[in-house]
Amino acid sequence: MALTDSVVELLGLLDLETLGDDRFRGFSPANAPRSVYGGQAVAQALVAAQRTVSSDRPVHSLHGYFILAGDPKTPIDFSVERVRDGKSFTTRRCAARQRGQTIFSLEASFQIVEEGFDHAIEPPEVPPPESLPTSSALAERLQSFLPHKVVAQLQAPSALDMRVVDPAAALGAARPGSARQYFWFRIDGPLPDDDALHRALLAYLSDMTLLNTALALHGRTIFDSSLQVASLDHALWFHRPVRADDWLLYAQESPSASGGRALTRGSLFTRDGRLVASSAQEGLIRRR
Repeated sequence: MALTDSVVELLGLLDLETLGDDRFRGFSPANAPRSVYGGQAVAQALVAAQRTVSSDRPVHSLHGYFILAGDPKTPIDFSVERVRDGKSFTTRRCAARQRGQTIFSLEASFQIVEEGFDHAIEPPEVPPPESLPTSSALAERLQSFLPHKVVAQLQAPSALDMRVVDPAAALGAARPGSARQYFWFRIDGPLPDDDALHRALLAYLSDMTLLNTALALHGRTIFDSSLQVASLDHALWFHRPVRADDWLLYAQESPSASGGRALTRGSLFTRDGRLVASSAQEGLIRRR
């Protein structure tokens, strides 16, 4: 099965240009919105860090701060600092810059593969992805309730196949007492057996919809023009090997919102119920 143009474009996004001396350069899609998507900055910074680490040490955690909104029309330069190379762990720090200013910073830790104690939480019970409408079908069904730009975005060709478990909550119907959302997603096409690539793609996808979960309880969405919404930081832990071209369930919750900020957390499960990653993010949610 040949890869679609959208998947090829996404893979190209993560194929950074090497500048030398642990420096790399990335670009944004031609059709990018007004600012760089946060998941893109996370994934590209991770790719830059991975380029300086042996392939037998996969990334197990990353922590990043969004400092300035990125300009998608300007290349992003990534510089990697080799903080430590230990017997079991490797630490890297990466700064993403545009026009001499740091827009995003990342610290990532890598570890040799080893055995240890093993346990994990159970996945929530949700309908299988095949029983849920595609994004395009959902947009067509709800186009009279959605902003035109959102409908166009959902119906545009995409590298991602995403199925929303509760469309009403995701699109602004208040769910009293519950700040949770569930999504199935996968890259729409078979990918090569490259563990570092699949982890970078998961980093790219892990930023999706998290802040919208914090608004579900209040009957609002990130598309509300009366709100100012922005990611402040992002953390991701990789527990087990993962494939981004297999179905993954993203279970999200928001335990708190206060002071113009909201905290969101996510758990990522495979189709057969294995917990492969966890995420956390704090974001700005402010009335304009």
